[in-house]
Amino acid sequence: MNPEIIVIGGGISGLSAANYLKEAGFNPIVLEAQPKVGGRTSTDRSLGIAFDEGASWIHGPVNNPITLLAKKAGMETFVTEDDNQKVYDIDGLAYPDEKLEQEENALHEILENFKGDKGKSFGEVIYQEYPHLRQDRLWTFMLSAYLEFDEGSDIFKLASMNFQHDKAFKFDGEDVIISNGYDKLAKYLATGLDIHLSTQVKGIDYSEKKVSVHTTSGSYTADKVLITVPLGVLKKGIIKFSPDLPPQTQKAIHSLEMGTVNKFLLIWDEVFWENELQYLGFTPEEKGKFNYFLNVKKFSEIRALMTFAFGDYAYTTEQMTDQEIIDEIMSHLKAIYGDDTPDPTHMLRTRWKQNPYSLGSYSHATVDSGIEAFKIFEEPIDNKLFFAGEHTISEFVATVHGAYLSGIREVKKMIGMV
Repeated sequence: MNPEIIVIGGGISGLSAANYLKEAGFNPIVLEAQPKVGGRTSTDRSLGIAFDEGASWIHGPVNNPITLLAKKAGMETFVTEDDNQKVYDIDGLAYPDEKLEQEENALHEILENFKGDKGKSFGEVIYQEYPHLRQDRLWTFMLSAYLEFDEGSDIFKLASMNFQHDKAFKFDGEDVIISNGYDKLAKYLATGLDIHLSTQVKGIDYSEKKVSVHTTSGSYTADKVLITVPLGVLKKGIIKFSPDLPPQTQKAIHSLEMGTVNKFLLIWDEVFWENELQYLGFTPEEKGKFNYFLNVKKFSEIRALMTFAFGDYAYTTEQMTDQEIIDEIMSHLKAIYGDDTPDPTHMLRTRWKQNPYSLGSYSHATVDSGIEAFKIFEEPIDNKLFFAGEHTISEFVATVHGAYLSGIREVKKMIGMV
């Protein structure tokens, strides 16, 4: 007789696990705190455009499991060419292409040969080794728009050791962006599953033979429970465990961190930027501050740019009003295109650190943790509690395919124990 299984969390890892279980002949229950599935694959369609608040790209689409699923789910993709960009300084002048290529090559070489210090952040180590870079606006831009974006962390909080460990497992191919909404993936995976929405888990008691799961909508029991809530929710202690989780699991939760990248979609009546470009860069004095613009018009009928806030500046934006955000963004665009550059007609934004269902964007190692901290979550607790999510898979941390594969990984363990 198949065991009763509960999956906590209706994001991609939870949905992939529940799907796999159902196909294997099980009947799992999925408990989701939000009134919708998808987790951090969340799409805002209020302005007639699919604004993906969280996940936007398939990173390395060749042989990536999300690529095939995207086709089945009716998701449309567009190749975003990283090299199709111009970068502007604060005086509005573009950096010469040769200069960009030279400095980007230098960055890649530094990262490939980077020797970290276990007790120090990436920011500390790189500026100790290359102190002249601290005042270089182009390097500040690259470390932010490339590294802080990729890792989801401020460079002064990011571990200097093994911080790009997962890149060794990257799938091949140029990244593709989803142009009609990542939420289609979650809806596809959710089809036919027994999902209980608006059901927030408050406690898990695994002291008896069966696990008791206490929620805002009543209690459930199961033989095995898969916990796929984001790292930020675990760190906040929203779910109370009885007995307490093992020390090594608690240490992993405490030592890893949830980074934040915030996104801002701005819409205009007319295009005033170079529409042949995919990306526009800007090198402000302040790190992480609206320094990277994605040309949405390249793959959409909507005349829009998307910009970002990285590192600690991402937290700063969460306390700013919409008008303050627009004013700061426009100061950058006006530096490039002139004072008569029009303000946008609409803006959509995210506040991932304040989002109670994730409390951040994606996970990263800190000076207090290493790759081994991610691997702790691969160890089941009493053969009853299992963990999945992007923070539990060191090979593909902070990715949708990582979340997806982690859910299947844990289900295979459960089935193997039957």
